[in-house]
Amino acid sequence: MQLIGMLDSPYVRRVAISQQLLGLRFEHRALSVFSTFDEFQRINPLVKAPTLICDDCTVLIDSGLILDYAETLAAPRSLMPSVLAQRTQSLRRIGLALAACEKSVQVVYEHELRPSEKLHQPWLDRVTGQLHAALQALQDEWEGLVPELSEANIDQAVVSTAVAWQFAVQMLPELIDPARYPALAELSDRAERLTPFRAAPHGLGTFGGSV
Repeated sequence: MQLIGMLDSPYVRRVAISQQLLGLRFEHRALSVFSTFDEFQRINPLVKAPTLICDDCTVLIDSGLILDYAETLAAPRSLMPSVLAQRTQSLRRIGLALAACEKSVQVVYEHELRPSEKLHQPWLDRVTGQLHAALQALQDEWEGLVPELSEANIDQAVVSTAVAWQFAVQMLPELIDPARYPALAELSDRAERLTPFRAAPHGLGTFGGSV
């Protein structure tokens, strides 16, 4: 398998970490949807990250769908709880984490891609408010419940939350005060110490680990 996309994307990083935890071997190609657009387009005309090239050459997009495929490959190994109540809670946390990712990306793009004279402040205020709402909901979910983490007990809710938090604080330090979300900061700190996270750090590098 080949995972295409940059690790400064929370969606690409989520897949890279999860596939390690699921014991799946893959090659990572750190292509940008901006600086290497043409090369990316030759692989996937949609130029959407993450892109996964399966062993049978099928091209998949969307981190959630790629992880569904990965879970099927890795079965019975899974990052999702099998008990309904626990799975429901995990799905809620994943949804909140993905909302935080989406709103963080929108804020970043608004500042970095739109000319400053065309920045639409009411839209930016709305998206920023949604980002803080998602982070606060995640803080409420994890407050007093941050577990000791290992590769044996981590699940997708932790992966997604930690990746979302790391992206937000790395890309929007002027907006995100860690003291306001102590549970998320603690969860992220514990997760980032694990080998799969350290092998795929947020940034412009390439995952080079093996499982």
